[in-house]
Amino acid sequence: MPAVGGEVGSVDAWFAEHRVTEIECLVADLSGIARGKILPSAKFLGSFRGRELRLPESIFAQTVTGECPEGAYDVIDPAEIDIYLRPDPTTLRMVPWYGEPTAQVIADCHYADGRPVDIAPRSVLRRVVEHYRERGWQPIVAPELEFFLVKVNTDPDYPLEPPIGRSGRRETGRQQYGVDAVNEFEPLFEDIYAFCAAQDVDIDTLSHEVGAAQFEINFRHGDPLGLADQVFLFKRIVREAAMRREVYATFMAKPIQGEQGSAMHVHQNIVDAASGRNLFADGESDSEMFRYYIGGLQTYLMDAMPLMAPNVNSYRRLVPDSDAPTNLNWGPDNRTVGLRVPVSEPEARRVENRLAGADGNPYLVMAASLACGLLGIEERRVPSPPVTGSGYKLPYTLPRHLPDAIARLHGSEPLRRLLGERFVEVLCHVKSAEWNGYQHVISSWERENLLLNV
Repeated sequence: MPAVGGEVGSVDAWFAEHRVTEIECLVADLSGIARGKILPSAKFLGSFRGRELRLPESIFAQTVTGECPEGAYDVIDPAEIDIYLRPDPTTLRMVPWYGEPTAQVIADCHYADGRPVDIAPRSVLRRVVEHYRERGWQPIVAPELEFFLVKVNTDPDYPLEPPIGRSGRRETGRQQYGVDAVNEFEPLFEDIYAFCAAQDVDIDTLSHEVGAAQFEINFRHGDPLGLADQVFLFKRIVREAAMRREVYATFMAKPIQGEQGSAMHVHQNIVDAASGRNLFADGESDSEMFRYYIGGLQTYLMDAMPLMAPNVNSYRRLVPDSDAPTNLNWGPDNRTVGLRVPVSEPEARRVENRLAGADGNPYLVMAASLACGLLGIEERRVPSPPVTGSGYKLPYTLPRHLPDAIARLHGSEPLRRLLGERFVEVLCHVKSAEWNGYQHVISSWERENLLLNV
């Protein structure tokens, strides 16, 4: 992260050092879309001292298409009151793809009386992490994010296709971990790495995934809020780098029929805040806390599905034999179940949550996963026996569609307590409105198979 302190003077100095002329002040809405304001640097520095940066509270109660469902006004103020943006100076970064020196900062949101906006995704994650810190614990996460590159497509009725690489050909077969397949798009990935370096986004390894022109980037482990910020910014970086090379990058969970879906796997563990000791290990063995954490994920992640699989398209990814889970069984080094425990030394003992799609809001994915694990520890939830064979031979136990998931979350009192009552109410209203909008769309499958046959 940039070495910028919380004092106004240090922000002034940073702006002067980088000759910043303009700044983007960003927040992530429920869908993870960047909202906010763009303003000249001098005006931003003035507003940093006061409360001039404002947005309507309703930006956190709108669907992915920008509507605010009527039911949400039962929760938020119907007057659409202002909330105040409080920029986090530790997130100041230069934006490398603009001609003019432009900076970027992520903001926290507060009401006029100073309370954090409890329906803002960054606030939801802060709330969950604070529950850990009250106990002297520090949760650690390491996200892995998958995405597709596709040919530019301006017609939503036309299926997506892989783009043409340096060879002049489209990828047709499956090239999992193919090095030359990655190098087909070498100039684009050079841009991504350069943009990430300029924005202090600490990515690790890059690999080709199973799908045609599908890739995965791993992030180094660290603090959940910092990693959620990085994933939020990384999505924007990848889309920008792709468009500069005249292709699209998509984080849809299942963008292409017949191909694998894209996930946001999250490795997680808990360390003692004072000593740094991994609390998931007891000598060479798994600790009791570790087992309870897995038990909590098994018990509550199905209630948290609207945060893990937030869109109607998300559930197309969660099908058998697709590198995506269909249940919440767990096992050592087993990629066919929802919860994988990688082989590791005790100091790196962790569990990988494989449920979330790449389309998830990273703040909400991490908040939900950490909340479910914490509930398991509090309630001493004992996990099921580990699975050693294929998890696809076991029953499908996840919600099949978004309405089923919404109903489960709405009725989950423990998650409402940890994530926030108002947040859960708003999210359920928004996701119900998105489902209702989807129900008005007639798909090409219906036209193809029903038009003249029924």
